[in-house]
Amino acid sequence: METDSKKTGFFEREERIKKPADFKKLFKNGKKASIPGAKIFYLENGLGMNRIGFPLNRGYGNAVQRNLSKRYSREIYRHFKSHLNTGYDILLLIYPGNDSFSTRCDQFRLLCQKAGLLKDEEINL
Repeated sequence: METDSKKTGFFEREERIKKPADFKKLFKNGKKASIPGAKIFYLENGLGMNRIGFPLNRGYGNAVQRNLSKRYSREIYRHFKSHLNTGYDILLLIYPGNDSFSTRCDQFRLLCQKAGLLKDEEINL
């Protein structure tokens, strides 16, 4: 049985930024927005969809903490992606500290508002 990925919010492989050159390009040329504990880099990509990556800065805890942080970030993007304007490459950079799902959700919403990536300003998740 196939489901519509737009309805379920499935995070597809094509939506991930994987190449080191793409990460470097975003860090160097991308626009930035930041709040305490997180920073977002974004740049138009000319595609009909968004692509996202979740780099972590050096020294971000052990492997379990890094994997949990990336898992939170992917899940939050999955919920938010229908509310975002399309055609952007996005990097969500999280700093160590208060790392909970609700905190990450608030951080991502605020960053997207600051960057102007949201279609509509009111999002209640």
